[in-house]
Amino acid sequence: MRIIFLFLLILGFDLVAFQPLQLAISDFSKPVILGITIGYWLVPVALIFWLLINRSDLRKANSAGNTMVIRSIFYLIYLAKFLLILFSLLFQVGGLLMSGLTYLIPNLNFSGAYTPFLAKISVLLSGIPLLLMINGVIRNRHRYKIHEVEVPIKGLSKNLDGLKIVQISDVHSGSFTDKEPLKNGIEMINATNADLAFFTGDLVNSVATEIEPYTDVFDKIKAKYGVFSILGNHDYGDYVRWPNVDMKSANLNRLITTQKNMGWDLLLNENRILEINGEKVAIIGVENYSGSPRFSKYGDIEKAYRGSESATLKLLLSHDPSHWDAQIVNNFADIALTFSGHTHGAQFGIEIKGLFKWSPVQYVYKQWAGLYQKGTQYLYVNRGFGYLGYPGRVGILPEITLMRLKSA
Repeated sequence: MRIIFLFLLILGFDLVAFQPLQLAISDFSKPVILGITIGYWLVPVALIFWLLINRSDLRKANSAGNTMVIRSIFYLIYLAKFLLILFSLLFQVGGLLMSGLTYLIPNLNFSGAYTPFLAKISVLLSGIPLLLMINGVIRNRHRYKIHEVEVPIKGLSKNLDGLKIVQISDVHSGSFTDKEPLKNGIEMINATNADLAFFTGDLVNSVATEIEPYTDVFDKIKAKYGVFSILGNHDYGDYVRWPNVDMKSANLNRLITTQKNMGWDLLLNENRILEINGEKVAIIGVENYSGSPRFSKYGDIEKAYRGSESATLKLLLSHDPSHWDAQIVNNFADIALTFSGHTHGAQFGIEIKGLFKWSPVQYVYKQWAGLYQKGTQYLYVNRGFGYLGYPGRVGILPEITLMRLKSA
């Protein structure tokens, strides 16, 4: 009965949304009207068919990534239909209000009718977000962009001037559908010829097995002095209902082993001291720690920092940028630079280099994309390599960070 009710709800919603569309195309030729009508009603039929498939064993034929893409396309289409209903109602209510004014202003001649022209405007306004979001899925989800950043570090040794660091973050491998686009991203990373490569957390969405089909892609990342990684909030299996604690622990251990097998040096509240051009460089990796109570706090910065005191340059990997304000700034003033991710830049926003940067995520995180400075300390927030939820990007492209350090 619930399934029947859902199907009736879908068809009823489509019937309401079809009314302004039907008015908008009323002056088109009959073949065009027929084509648009058939195309419109094929969508709810396809949705119902897809829902039935996903209730059967056939759903196993689809990867989680493919399922996410298909589900998101349906969401976007129905969001556009909702907007179409909303805009048509707004125009109709506005028309009624304007009609009411004719009783107060005798010379005002306004019928208030919802005309085919207004219906076309409603369709246009509802269609623009749909086209942008679909373009974000088809074109932008693997359209990697290299962000080159130069960071002046106070007191940086001349021996480390020009040190090159490449960073990626938030792979979210459970969202992927294909290896080939990823290989292009890895080639772009390796083409930087970086001295150090950092991955700042969220290798998976939920479980360790999600990365395993792609290990032969990500194990190709190379850097002169090594690839270093940390865990993000999605890597601990916290968003899965495990039958018992042992299974959750085994999942985490499997992910840890996978990263080691890829040749990544996973830092679990610890550090590595490297000698680069005769200077000691500390790579400090802290487990996930958020300034927000919404996320678990596994990080122990004091433990991770211990033993790095003598290093001339200290670089911190911490997944959540809110950790910087919560514990790093001032408390660990000799950590020159922190690398984070987590926000994805919301995968949606507007960026005009050097002029303007906006995303809805900025109302949640003070530091959400790019370079930030407080005193002599810096934070860099990577926009993410992958995607989660919505399998695409609008305005905020997947990022590969290429950072060069210079003496200040």
